[in-house]
Amino acid sequence: MREFHPSQKEAIEHKDGPMMVLAGPGSGKTTVITHRVKHLVEDCGVDPSSILVITFTRAAAREMQERFEKLMGVGTEADAAGASSRVSFGTFHSIFFTILKYAYRYQASSIVREEQRTRFVREMVEKLKLEIEDEHDFISSVLGEISFVKSEMVDLAHYYSQNCSEEMFKEIYAGYEERMRRANLLDFDDMLVMCHELFTKRPDILAAWQKKFRYILVDEFQDINKVQYEIVRMLAKPEDNLFIVGDDDQSVYRFRGSKPEIMLGFPKDYPEAKTVLLGVNYRSTIEIVETASRLIRHNQKRYDKKLEAARGHGRPVITCVSADAQAETLRIVDEIKGYVQAGYKLEDIAILYRTNLNPRLMIEKLMEFNIPFTMKDSLPNLYDHWISKNVLAYIKAARGDLSRSNILQIINRPNRYVSRDALEDAAVSWDKVESFYQDKRWMVERIEQLKYDLMMLKTMPPAAAVNYIRKAVGYDDYIKEYALYRRLKPEELAETLDQLQESAANYKTVEAWFGHMEDYRKRLQEQARAQQAAHAGVSLMTMHGSKGLEFSVVYILDANEGITPHRKAVLDADLEEERRMFYVAMTRAKDRLHVCWAKERYGKKQEVSRFVEEYLA
Repeated sequence: MREFHPSQKEAIEHKDGPMMVLAGPGSGKTTVITHRVKHLVEDCGVDPSSILVITFTRAAAREMQERFEKLMGVGTEADAAGASSRVSFGTFHSIFFTILKYAYRYQASSIVREEQRTRFVREMVEKLKLEIEDEHDFISSVLGEISFVKSEMVDLAHYYSQNCSEEMFKEIYAGYEERMRRANLLDFDDMLVMCHELFTKRPDILAAWQKKFRYILVDEFQDINKVQYEIVRMLAKPEDNLFIVGDDDQSVYRFRGSKPEIMLGFPKDYPEAKTVLLGVNYRSTIEIVETASRLIRHNQKRYDKKLEAARGHGRPVITCVSADAQAETLRIVDEIKGYVQAGYKLEDIAILYRTNLNPRLMIEKLMEFNIPFTMKDSLPNLYDHWISKNVLAYIKAARGDLSRSNILQIINRPNRYVSRDALEDAAVSWDKVESFYQDKRWMVERIEQLKYDLMMLKTMPPAAAVNYIRKAVGYDDYIKEYALYRRLKPEELAETLDQLQESAANYKTVEAWFGHMEDYRKRLQEQARAQQAAHAGVSLMTMHGSKGLEFSVVYILDANEGITPHRKAVLDADLEEERRMFYVAMTRAKDRLHVCWAKERYGKKQEVSRFVEEYLA
């Protein structure tokens, strides 16, 4: 018989009524959930088919089910006549879709594919004739907003879009919904909204499902959104055998509607609920647990918890400062080589960062030193960014590429009000363009200025050329105007320019720089192929992507103010989420944790993240 900590035992043996299990990092929450289900079936005589276990991802549902089946001894006599196969494990979406399938006869083909959603919004962008440079990012962000509006049951009349004007968002939203209905399709958020409506309007159907699922367990409860919570509350009545497991300190999905406030409000919604703290961390050393705890205590809206480390003492958390980003990445590469020599495997090591913009230098250095790595997210290529393409198009034009496609990249960036009709030939002739505007002297002067700028750029080394395009040509000003139009922070777009200039500074000639870009592209493609072949290596991922994982050695990259916390985090709620994200990153480490920051970036002085100062205090 396995030994359990008293708090784990209390949670496992809980039978009826609501319970909230506050599960700190590495505290064995999956063990508690699977053993509680086993206890309900074997010791309490609960019918397995009346137990519902809800997770947030299919992978988590699969892992939970596999662990439970192993526990029950699938296929053996101990498996109480197939009890393990009759417990329902699934995501919110899969459970709610099953409910809708019985009510409305929906099929799997009724669920919209991601590429269809993208196409519907792209059609609206084209229909509204929107001038969007970063179309991919815009569509992705708008789809996120559509999801948020549905899952939070927000009145569209009172919704303030973060990506475009309210009128524009309403038109895109209406067009998207119309295309979905016409094709008789559902997206994941429709499943939630329709399930909520079904239960509200049809108490008989609700009662049937309440009778079916008498015991409900929800994993990662801190990630729940408003409509999911409302449905679960309805489903759990009248017995309220609702067993929720999560950690408000690890709630990091506000952008998709998750709020720690829902978990914080649980005792108010269920005054009779029992609360258990799984406060023993079986993953990390005392130094890591105590350092991370000092950080998270700076959040105001949270349950106060005292966490202990079962493993005992290890090495102190290392906070390392480097002169600049180049030195930071070289230091990490050297230390990784040292860890490998000391007997660690590459797959034991993770490098975590706030956004996908951060790891470019790190990727270049890992490839340069032939250190294998894997990435959870798609490999980013700075030189494929639309801003980079604009800047590179200027340099190519200066060096003789006057093809219409290349000139269209630059002609109105910044806006010179040159019509496409003036560029009708496959190869642009400036004389013809000036002739097109011969009766408009101010337009001819603009063309003359562009010709002069291209002449100046022709012989410049890469870094000087990028700087000239930004300052003299006015591309920085264009970016500020575009950011205003797209409701973005100009600094976010400027960071791509800063990275481009940082890259250019390493090369004396444009030929050498362009050669590097081509080599980088090929190596990224090789890396993507190697990743598909499941080659092991150092794990690179965002802080978001690291949630639920653990590594022997963790590096947190770029712990600088403006990066983490991100510059867009201005409200208290935003800053608290950023702190939770940093906390999640810290608590991925089992043995060694390195927090790295640089004093200078893109030639500008940088400040250490406030989070570093908070955990050091």
